[in-house]
Amino acid sequence: MAPRESDWFCGGAYMSAGGINLASPLDLMTPHQKLSSDDRALEKTALFDMHLEMKGKMVPFAGYELPVLYEMPEWGGIVKEHLHCRAKASVFDVSHMGQIKWHGKDRVKFLETLVVGDVAGLGVGEARLSLLTNKDGGIIDDTIITNAGDYTYMIVNGATKGGDMAHFKEQMESFKGDVCFEYFHEQQLLALQGPSAAETLQALLPADVDLSKVNFMTGFDTTVGGLQARVTRCGYTGEDGFEVSVAWKDARALAELFLEGPGIRLAGLGARDSLRLESGLCLYGNDIDATITPVEAALGWTMGGPKGRRRKEQGFLGAEKFLSPEGKFLPISRKRVGLAGFKAPARAHTEIFDPSGVNKIGEVTSGTFSPSLNKPIAMGYVAKEFSAEGSKVAVKVRGKLQGADVTKMPFVTQHYYKAP
Repeated sequence: MAPRESDWFCGGAYMSAGGINLASPLDLMTPHQKLSSDDRALEKTALFDMHLEMKGKMVPFAGYELPVLYEMPEWGGIVKEHLHCRAKASVFDVSHMGQIKWHGKDRVKFLETLVVGDVAGLGVGEARLSLLTNKDGGIIDDTIITNAGDYTYMIVNGATKGGDMAHFKEQMESFKGDVCFEYFHEQQLLALQGPSAAETLQALLPADVDLSKVNFMTGFDTTVGGLQARVTRCGYTGEDGFEVSVAWKDARALAELFLEGPGIRLAGLGARDSLRLESGLCLYGNDIDATITPVEAALGWTMGGPKGRRRKEQGFLGAEKFLSPEGKFLPISRKRVGLAGFKAPARAHTEIFDPSGVNKIGEVTSGTFSPSLNKPIAMGYVAKEFSAEGSKVAVKVRGKLQGADVTKMPFVTQHYYKAP
């Protein structure tokens, strides 16, 4: 049977776009999401053959086979791909991400029971990073939500999309209102990131679309090089950039159009990870998970200010675990921080100690050697009393203690575009 383009879930029943009734959220998932991590077959994106042609080193990631880097002598490798994105622009295949449309007159009301952010306050075209929480206040996923006018557009992480949809279904069973979600199986997503991204994309847009008037975290439906697409000015690198959603059949053509731009190259997962860490951005499963609250993760800003509507009204799962009835942050024992000032890279699960090296106070969740800064950087969780900028701590790398400093993030300047 041919793959379904999209499936709907409305008020207790799943159905395909063709009207086929589906039994459960498992039927919304692609085959790799139904199997265990030990025996599942890896999914391929529409650019799989292109990755191989460009000597992509393919690895398993979120149930997909994706390039960690490209083994091209002139421009390939994590460091070269990373620096190229910072200097010019790169194309990333992020088609493993889950793309969902929400429908129904009560969709915003329902979404605000799931996420901590202000969805109702989004103007048409405006996008916002938010967090899905559970009843214990832990983070189920991070997501970008856009008010697309007639519908609400949501991007969720590839590794969590199956669980997210099961969670949506569970919460919808007790919700009294008009809401449906539509999951797109085959829709692909390409990220064009870097200083040259806007120039490259502008040349492919209709004459009436002027990117100089489009702020970061704004999305719209349009055509790109004549291909039907949804464009969102956002990204995961700290640079200006765009994520472009297209049909499976158009993904390769779009990638080729991007690569015809001035100095545009492909980049893999390795560069994407080092770029996001330099920018202080979280990787779900490493830096945030279902046991960590938004306040512990230093992501309380996603709820707005202390006088904001969401902080006061709350109404989302687990709010009482990290907010007082007045909307103030409840005390925490640990906090996510940036770390620098050590010589050998401190990778995930590296232990963090107080300056004496005797008392363990936390753990690194992400760490790398920064290609842009030419030094090791990391993020992790430390006891609250050590979370202030400038606090002295120690990290234990390969059995040896190194002094380290708690530092602000991002580690590099972000270049998110704001229209004049």
